[in-house]
Amino acid sequence: MTILRNGLSRAGYEIRGYFRQGDSVFFTFLFPLVMLLIFSVAFNSTFGPPGDELTAAEFYLPGMLAAGVLLSGLQNMSIDIAMEKSDGTLKRLGGTPLSPVSYFLGKLGQVLVTGILQSALLIGVAAIVFGVQLPTEPERWVTFAWVFLLGVTTCALLGIALSAIPRSGRSATAVVIPIVLVLQFISGVYLAFSALPEWLQNVASVFPLKWLAQGMRSVFLPDAFEASEMGGSWDHPGILLVCGIWLVAGLVLARLTFRWIRKDG
Repeated sequence: MTILRNGLSRAGYEIRGYFRQGDSVFFTFLFPLVMLLIFSVAFNSTFGPPGDELTAAEFYLPGMLAAGVLLSGLQNMSIDIAMEKSDGTLKRLGGTPLSPVSYFLGKLGQVLVTGILQSALLIGVAAIVFGVQLPTEPERWVTFAWVFLLGVTTCALLGIALSAIPRSGRSATAVVIPIVLVLQFISGVYLAFSALPEWLQNVASVFPLKWLAQGMRSVFLPDAFEASEMGGSWDHPGILLVCGIWLVAGLVLARLTFRWIRKDG
């Protein structure tokens, strides 16, 4: 219980600290919203088969929700921990009673809370500003809940593992952001996934973002769009399988690579 209590206390500290960092708030919290606004205003054409056409806001909302999970989890977590390694924060925490498990719980709590707020903001703006029709079937919202929770946990654990790669806090953005950008472009966030070359779709299918975006599309897009997915299906078991594998891999890598002190000294 002490570990859990310390983790919850640490989560509150992490959340307050997160919203005091203007750059982190913009690039991980508001960036998907900004991109949704840009795409919704820039594209006047409709998307999808005749009879099931969608506006740009309706079409891009699922991808931006998936991207938000990736940014809040993997990008924010990896850069934040790398910075804390570099400035000595982790070394100081290592001299306190705080355990690594409580530290991880605090980080996961921060990602979960900010991810929920970010998703609510994206969905709210899409519905209120652009008139996006939200799902009314309860089972779709159940799907949204488990895809979101699986995605947040997976991306957060991978972010912890990825934080071991940068040699310093200053180099973290140069290492992490290109990875995140490439994943977004090949995973159906900014471009229609079905329009990508088959070989690139196969590459993207190795990584979790493609599956998270597909899961979000299964929630917010009409069933007519299911035929355009790989295999002609939303493939929820595939989402569980691939993201589950990455979740376990992230947990193992985080356990093996995390240290209180800096990697280089």
